[in-house]
Amino acid sequence: MPIRKSLGGIVHSYQRYDPARIPPPRPPATDLATPAMEHMLATGSLEGLTEEQLAEAVVLDPEQIRGLGPSLDALKARLEERKRKILETYEAETVRRKVRKDFHAAADRVRPPRRLAQAFSDAVQSEQIRRLERLWYALESERGPLASSVMGLINRLGTVYEMNELAGRWEFVGRQSLSTEQAVEIKEELETIDRLLAQLEEARKNAKIGLIDMEALGRYADSGELDDLERLKQQVQEMVERAAAEQGLDKTGRGYQLTPKAVRTFQGRLLEQIFSDLAPSKTGRHEAAAVGDGAVELVPTRPFEFGDSVAHLDLPGSLTNTMLRTLAEGGTIGPGSPLRLDQRDLEVHRTRNSPKAATVVVLDMSGSMRYGGLYINVKRMALALQGLVQREYPGDFLQFIEMASFAKPRAFGELVSLLPKPVTIFDPVVRLRADMADPKISESDIPPHFTNIQHALQLSRQYLARQDTPNQQVIVITDGLPTAHFEDQELYLLYPPHGRTEEATIREAAACRREGIMVNVFLLSGWSQSREDIQFAYRLAETARGRVAFAAGNELDRFVVWDYHARRRSIIG
Repeated sequence: MPIRKSLGGIVHSYQRYDPARIPPPRPPATDLATPAMEHMLATGSLEGLTEEQLAEAVVLDPEQIRGLGPSLDALKARLEERKRKILETYEAETVRRKVRKDFHAAADRVRPPRRLAQAFSDAVQSEQIRRLERLWYALESERGPLASSVMGLINRLGTVYEMNELAGRWEFVGRQSLSTEQAVEIKEELETIDRLLAQLEEARKNAKIGLIDMEALGRYADSGELDDLERLKQQVQEMVERAAAEQGLDKTGRGYQLTPKAVRTFQGRLLEQIFSDLAPSKTGRHEAAAVGDGAVELVPTRPFEFGDSVAHLDLPGSLTNTMLRTLAEGGTIGPGSPLRLDQRDLEVHRTRNSPKAATVVVLDMSGSMRYGGLYINVKRMALALQGLVQREYPGDFLQFIEMASFAKPRAFGELVSLLPKPVTIFDPVVRLRADMADPKISESDIPPHFTNIQHALQLSRQYLARQDTPNQQVIVITDGLPTAHFEDQELYLLYPPHGRTEEATIREAAACRREGIMVNVFLLSGWSQSREDIQFAYRLAETARGRVAFAAGNELDRFVVWDYHARRRSIIG
């Protein structure tokens, strides 16, 4: 008897072809949302984002500007010719030896007091400006003759540094000696030429005309060439402004402002980068396991089994099976010949469950997150994760919590403006306790830069307790041990990390486990990370049946988003 699996059918997919990703007939649009968002992640706001910084992100095909302005190669050749003439005319070794000799001669005329004589001699012999500056600060009077002499030596040593750079950075082959004033002017001109050459080379490769210093180039280019270049720069600038408006960057009197469209654009590009390492496959979303009785019907079907819901019955497929069976048994199909369904004919759609997950993400914004720009990667991860949930799992609950000395819930719109807390205490040992029930003590009185994981977990439990799903987790992103905790209303700030804080944090993790909440720890690698940090992260995750992942800062978004996506697939399965 023929069955449906042996019959031909519709081809739903084509290998190595994705109609949704056909290359566009025109160059890709200029990405301005990404540099604007990266600037905001680093600074906490868009204030100070200049048009030059946006122009730096413009990458055009040089063929698009060919013939529209002066020859960049001609301008570059003119600058190189001027640089060659300077190097073939002058020599810099004489002036370098002269300024160094003058510095030591001036130092021999200074008579420091006996208590500073050795420090003065060491500073002069080592030719270190930092040592002379420390000596100047150690003087009793900043306006006396000795202070003036030391300040004069600092200026002379600065000139020695400049002449050393002049002789070492460029290869002079001429014979004409330079005075100190001439040498300084020649150094400034060579620096300007090198800077212009780099700008012209960048413009020649990527059409970044907006980066060229027109005022400096005016010394070497004709007025007509500058006018043409200025018009080309204006065209590129108009292109930047048009692209900014299309991508959701609103230009105001105070600079640029991000709109929700720009944020969505940035999130989309982040997710595209994060999932770029997935192997090429057929068109469609990431495949998930499909078992059990779920709410979402899929195209594939299977034979009916006792207990299956008739709501997912494939009526066309079942009737087709009935007709094929009837013909195979010698029966007829037509008017007056009713079809008699048999249990063997019934087929039901395969289904998948689409359960809800609830996640709280704890973002460490303590003082140590400033080092290496870790906080930027943490915020980038948060934007990517929110974009994933909004796009792929809109029914999930996602809450962000900022963690420092206190834990605070943060809305999605507040994430980009978060910055690490400033360090206000520099003592090697800190043992502080504050009764937060005391009306005379407010949060502003507390040093803000400590790490209170215990409070963050406590706040996370409060948010997850209101969610009607058993799939609950807390993602803690931090760089080390906790240094703060609550005991009832009393806040303890303990540095170096103390066992009392660790135990309080572990107790909170145990409470998460009792309530069915998994705690996953993403430990960022930092300059001060020790074995104790790693051991505590393992202990915290094991207490709440979670896991520990070690991630470099620039890979954090990929780690967390992949982990969330993989866990949602396992929940669906």
